[in-house]
This record gives sequence, structure tokens and C-alpha cells, in this order.
Amino acid sequence: MSWSGGAFGKRGHCVLAPNANLMTLDGTNTWVLREPGASRSIVIDPGPPDEAHLAAVAERAGRVGVVLLTHHHLDHSEAARDFAELMGCGVRALDPGYRLGSEGLGNGDVVEVDGLELHVVGTPGHTADSLSFVLPAEGAVLTGDTVLGRGTTVVAHPDGQLGAYLDSLDRLRALAESREISTIWPGHGPVIDDALVALDHYISHRAQRLAQVESAVAALREQPHPEGLGADELPRRVVEMVYADVDPVLWGAAELSVRAQLAHLAERG
Repeated sequence: MSWSGGAFGKRGHCVLAPNANLMTLDGTNTWVLREPGASRSIVIDPGPPDEAHLAAVAERAGRVGVVLLTHHHLDHSEAARDFAELMGCGVRALDPGYRLGSEGLGNGDVVEVDGLELHVVGTPGHTADSLSFVLPAEGAVLTGDTVLGRGTTVVAHPDGQLGAYLDSLDRLRALAESREISTIWPGHGPVIDDALVALDHYISHRAQRLAQVESAVAALREQPHPEGLGADELPRRVVEMVYADVDPVLWGAAELSVRAQLAHLAERG
């Protein structure tokens, strides 16, 4: 499925950054949100420092009230400070190191610009500082990398924590079940029209992968290893078993997720 961004609802527009690769899918989704008839916009995740991309975002946004970040990964945040300085506004983020100005951002906050209101939901797990933004007027949630428009996200240990991530998925699912959200506007890939179905799939997929990892560890420990199986060797051996159907180019990312799964299993006892 190809994806090129565009307008969604009455308040959202995705400007797709030209940084497509195996990890970013079609590129980073920079979201421009504006209340109909308002003079200022909110820009979420300006993305990479690509002049043509930032010019397209600026043209779409007009006056910008604030820049928000879903998390600190460079494909979302790298251009944020320069873009905000150009537009004469601040950057709000959970991590103080990525802010421009004195205002931070955290779970339960409400961001309002010219009548457009966003509710901040803490969704750690992909990273420790991951946030999602609920746009009540559209029944939408902007998830950054917590939920992608295609495929599943990487929980990269140690910054990423699987237990926190599973809790975040449950938090988002509760919003979908209560019909506070119906669609997902992700940080990569196409918009998802049925939030509840997507979140159920994510939760089920994680449970299946965790069970597969647990079985792989048990099988490896039953095999004879004359020189022993080192802690550093175990994640890659698990990847070779559990992710055998995945392109080996992605095994590095898979290993990060496996390390998070192993840490979660150890915590769980």
C-alpha cells in the first residue's frame, strides 16, 4: 500500500517527509492541525532537516502556534528546533532536552491553539518519552511510533520497555473501546480507520511474539552448548528462530525488540 499523506477530517493534514527506508516506511508523517477558520496551526513532528519538506510544512501550516513532539527519535525531532525558531514558536516535548521554551508536555495536559484542542496521553514503551495526542473533534489519536499505519513498531531496549508498551496499548484500546477515538493518525504509514481493530491486532501480536520468544528460550536452554550460551548471544539466537520469516535486513531491529522481550520475561519471573 502506497502512502503520500494528504488531508484528513476537517482539521488534519499529513505532509510526508522524504526519508523513506525500512524503518520509516514511506517516510515520517508530519502532522499539521488547524481548527477551521483559525489563523494558527499546531505542527507535530517536523521530521528531518530537509529544506523542501520544511518549506512544504510551513506553507501548509501558515502561522504556527506550537510544535509538539511525539518522542525524541531524530526522524521525528531533528528539525523541530530550527523549524520552530523560523516560525516564531516554541517546541513542547516530554524530554526537556528537545524543548524550545519553558513549557513541557506530559500525560493529562491539554494543548489549545485558536480553538483546536489536543489531549496528551502518555504512551511510553517504544521510547521512555513517547506521547500520543487525542484530537477529540475528529475522534482521532496521533500515535507517533506507538502504533504505525503498517506493520508493527520496534520496542528498542533499554530505552524501550515492553511492559510499559503493553500498558500503553491497553490505555489506547480503552479510549477506542469507549469511542473517544475511532481513527489512528500514525507517525509512519497510512491512517487507520478502525482504531479498535488495529489495537486488538497489536495487543494480540505482542502476546504471540512474547510466547514465541519464551518457547525459543526454553528450546535453546535444552540444547547442549559445550561452551555455554552467552547472554549477548541469546537474543540473536532467539531472532534466528522466532523471526525466521522476516527479511534478515530487519533482524537488527528485531534483536532490539527481543532484548526488550527477554527483559520483560525476566521481570515477570
